Amino acid sequence: MFKYYIPDCFWPVKDQGDYVSHEAVCVLNTNETEVTVTLTLYFEDRDKIDGIKVSVGAERTNHIRLDHLTLDGQPLIPRGVPYAIVVSCDKEITVQYTRVDTTQPALTIATTIAGVQK
Repeated sequence: MFKYYIPDCFWPVKDQGDYVSHEAVCVLNTNETEVTVTLTLYFEDRDKIDGIKVSVGAERTNHIRLDHLTLDGQPLIPRGVPYAIVVSCDKEITVQYTRVDTTQPALTIATTIAGVQK
C-alpha cells in the first residue's frame, strides 16, 4: 500500500471575478494497469471523510477537482476550513496538489508534490 500526504489544504471562502478558487489533486499513473486511489480527508474539528474512490487509467492522469466532489448534491468539502488529505493506492503513482486562490485581484497559485510512504 502506498500513501501520499497533503497536510495543508484550504478552499477559500470567496472568489473574485469569473475564475473560481479551487483545489485539485492531480494523479499521474505511469503503470500499465488502472489504479484506484482512495482519498481520506482529515479536519481539525470534525470527523474525517473517507472512502472517496477515483480511478486513474493505465498510463493516464486524472485531475481531481476537490470543489467538484459532492454528497447528496452538496459540496463535500466546506469552504474556509483547513484540512488534510491522505491519498492511498496499491501501486506507486505521482500525486500533486494545487490550490488556486482568487480572493485577491492578483491570482495566486500554490502547488506541491505530495510526500509518499510505502
